[in-house]
Amino acid sequence: MSRVPARNRKPGLVVLGGNEAPRAPGIVHLVGAGPGDPDLLTVRALRVLQAADVIVHDGLVSADILDLAPAKAQRIDVAKRKSRHTLPQDDINQLLVALALEGLTVVRLKGGDPFLFGRGGEELAACRAAGVECHTVPGVTAALAASASAGAPLTHRGSAQAVTFVTGHAAHGEPDLDWASLARPNQTVVVYMGVSTAGLIAGRLMGAGRMASTPALIVENASRADERRILTTLAGLAGAAEGLKGPALLMVGEAMAMADVAPVADAHSSYQPLERSLRS
Repeated sequence: MSRVPARNRKPGLVVLGGNEAPRAPGIVHLVGAGPGDPDLLTVRALRVLQAADVIVHDGLVSADILDLAPAKAQRIDVAKRKSRHTLPQDDINQLLVALALEGLTVVRLKGGDPFLFGRGGEELAACRAAGVECHTVPGVTAALAASASAGAPLTHRGSAQAVTFVTGHAAHGEPDLDWASLARPNQTVVVYMGVSTAGLIAGRLMGAGRMASTPALIVENASRADERRILTTLAGLAGAAEGLKGPALLMVGEAMAMADVAPVADAHSSYQPLERSLRS
């Protein structure tokens, strides 16, 4: 295997290819793999995946989806978890460029959608700056899968005239969000990466005027065989999120009362998880 040319090399970063004559530049596809269920992969995503020479994938991409790739395709895991990155984002950007410059068809396979809290924009910008052809294949984001499986629409006449996607995670400190705007009634607020900050988020929303009794739904591992749904209220959100291990969404709003789970009897009392394993 050859290494990244010296001008681009960083320690530990390895790319494919031999010492043969230089080939024409390859191409990078930023592909949304959806929330995990291979049935939710788009036809275009499947077609691009099956043409890949190398797949640079996130940890949230399910094994069932990776199994759809050609056996000959090299797989590179760049999984990110809280406080633990296989590769920093800058190195991932460099890796995609280096692989494409080796003449390879590169699929950057990302959970959900590349442009919704997926840092796909940074990877696209890096490819453009290096003169590498790059295309984006949208994917089903987790909020859409969670809403559909729970039967809790993100928008609903009379109870949710708007939906807002926000992140509960910030590089330094709490997320910089317009809490007053998010606290308005009759809208759905979907929080990605918010499990560890559920208490802070609930407190900020209630402090800005959102009713403590506003329905709140947590969906863990949306669309997967081990999906779990927990219905509570904004006041009970922090307790409901305790102990969750898988990727989870926090969904706050009046329309979440339609979710297909039994509600918590008293969100102000000691929280007792109400969950349902699906496809059992």
